[in-house]
Amino acid sequence: MSRAEAAARAFLLEQFRDYLALEAGHSVNTVDGYLRDLTRFATWLDQRGVTDPGRVTRKQLREFVFALKDLGLATASIRRQVSAVRTYYGFLLGEGRVELDPSDRLELPRRGRTLPGTLSVAEVEAMLAAPAADSPLAWRDRALLELGYGAGLRVSELCGLTLPDLALSEGLVRVLGKGSKERLVPIGRNVIGSVSVYLHQARSQLDRGKSRERLLLNVRGEPLSRVGAWGIVKRCARLGGIRKRVTPHTLRHTFATHLLEGGADLRAVQEMLGHADLSTTQIYTHVDREYLRSVHRQFHPRG
Repeated sequence: MSRAEAAARAFLLEQFRDYLALEAGHSVNTVDGYLRDLTRFATWLDQRGVTDPGRVTRKQLREFVFALKDLGLATASIRRQVSAVRTYYGFLLGEGRVELDPSDRLELPRRGRTLPGTLSVAEVEAMLAAPAADSPLAWRDRALLELGYGAGLRVSELCGLTLPDLALSEGLVRVLGKGSKERLVPIGRNVIGSVSVYLHQARSQLDRGKSRERLLLNVRGEPLSRVGAWGIVKRCARLGGIRKRVTPHTLRHTFATHLLEGGADLRAVQEMLGHADLSTTQIYTHVDREYLRSVHRQFHPRG
């Protein structure tokens, strides 16, 4: 048994996985994220000679958070890690594996208010023009980009789309978002056109019976992974001559920003993005204000 496997057994990570999936009812992505965080936590403790979660002290937990900061992790990642540790100790208490919870006073790092990166309309057009239209993969890439920007989908939602989710004749796509919440998102002519061409000219060439009805497939005919989607977006941004960092989430941010710049209602954008709380969507109003300031500076005589 490897050291990592021994640490996982000592810290009851398999039982914790079962708790998250079966009792707490978390999604596969959430479970995987928590397990990655707890594996990092258990490994860090094991390297310091701590092999029993019941012997972890509050001081060690604070040192662990400082170590995460030293690694350069983003505040959001550290907050998720702390949340995972708190959930883990709640599980251990409930199972009677520990008597005290050392994480009960562990503070979450303050969340920074950062403006999401966006693309201009010209940059979006450059990305969409990047895939050469001479292969099935190019049409798949174009469909992915059009859906990412034209419907504002998360990367997990893009990769999770199935053929029955498409209602192209009605200009709609059904999306299964966070917490298994379903929503209908309208799509425009350009998205419908690109997806239609991909379906009729390319997807059939890629499908080898292993697609599980997923819309976006890789070169082996399997459902496209999130890592694969990231690679496509980064490559198309590079081919489009865009030097800034571009991710699938950049397309989602750009979708929301361009809608608001065009005068869309905030609650309509909230519905299309699948945000449970309007305050999550309101960060885009800050982006909109920056846009308005730039227009004012550019065009007003006293800007």
